Amino acid sequence: MTIPRILVVAGSDSGGGAGIQADIKTVTMLGGHAMTAVTALTAQNTLGVEGIHPVPPAFVVQQMACVANDLGVDAVKIGMLGGAQVAHAVADELDSGRYGEQIVLDPVMVATSGAVLADADTITAMQRLATLATLVTPNLPEFRVLCGRADLSDDAIEAEASAYAARVNTHLLVKGGHAEGDTIVDRLFSPDGAVTRWSGARIDTVHTHGTGCTLASAIAEGLGRGLALDEAIARARLFVRLALRQAPGLGRGHGPMGHAQVRDVPGERPTLNQVTLPTTDHAASVAFYQTLGLTRIVDSGGRYARFESAGGTTLSVEAATEIGGGAIVYLEVADLDAAVAAARAAGIAIADPVDQPWGWREASLTDPAGNALRLYTAGEYRRFPPWRV
Repeated sequence: MTIPRILVVAGSDSGGGAGIQADIKTVTMLGGHAMTAVTALTAQNTLGVEGIHPVPPAFVVQQMACVANDLGVDAVKIGMLGGAQVAHAVADELDSGRYGEQIVLDPVMVATSGAVLADADTITAMQRLATLATLVTPNLPEFRVLCGRADLSDDAIEAEASAYAARVNTHLLVKGGHAEGDTIVDRLFSPDGAVTRWSGARIDTVHTHGTGCTLASAIAEGLGRGLALDEAIARARLFVRLALRQAPGLGRGHGPMGHAQVRDVPGERPTLNQVTLPTTDHAASVAFYQTLGLTRIVDSGGRYARFESAGGTTLSVEAATEIGGGAIVYLEVADLDAAVAAARAAGIAIADPVDQPWGWREASLTDPAGNALRLYTAGEYRRFPPWRV
């Protein structure tokens, strides 16, 4: 197996922003192979859902089994099911043991009529699926339905979430996008009571359709390729945030994200995505690279500028007196500390990682010819720093 095989069990979105369409785009952009078991067809766009056509539970299961028996499955992502009957059928099939242990449940509780499901049968079915899952990823409204506490206050979320994770013996990622405030906090609750938090500034956009589907599929892709749960979540969050920043602005309502533009998520091998060149005439260098067709995204004090290419790779120019007169090649890695340790184990001299004021974390080294290199992580800050032009 050379590519993670991700089976997505979810509904279709004719507008392409969420559901199976978002799942396929996410898994593909992250390097996995997406397979599907469609639970419902929808007629929808950025303004809402106009119609839903359910798929019979037996055929949903047939799609799952057909895929598992031939291609194999490394992880499963479950999205919209449309009711308790389908949920129980999917749970029965997962109980067969043909789908491995990496199962991500995004509890989209929407009926085949389009109504929100909060009945006892659906909640019971979702709890059954939760006990089979590696991770459950509700947003705040979904979690209130899952735990049967519609009036649950924000202050009581953590205690109830910890209790729920322990009760169903799985990890629970409660997403914070529906909370108030300029900072979004996502919280991972483990069955043993541990809580891990990720936070980030809220991205000001109405084009958020499919964020939950995208996050869950990205996590499943990470788990399918062997990442630890916390690593898969961090990587998935970065993918979602980058896709939000690059939303194409389609439709008159809550539009789709820019999955196809995400080029910034570090993979298993180092990514060559940034070069810094020395300059002796800042204005002349800026004009030169803009004439070549690169887009200037950072300009600082007449001494530094960064440009973006069509493929997302960046190039910077910086005063020669500040970088020693030579070019610097940057290789982005997913885990900088692990990359530094591996380099040292192979006999390569490399400096300790340093947190830079511009939001990057870098470790300096040179190749045998003396060329300057950096191993680094930058997250959103390479292409989308707060001071982006």
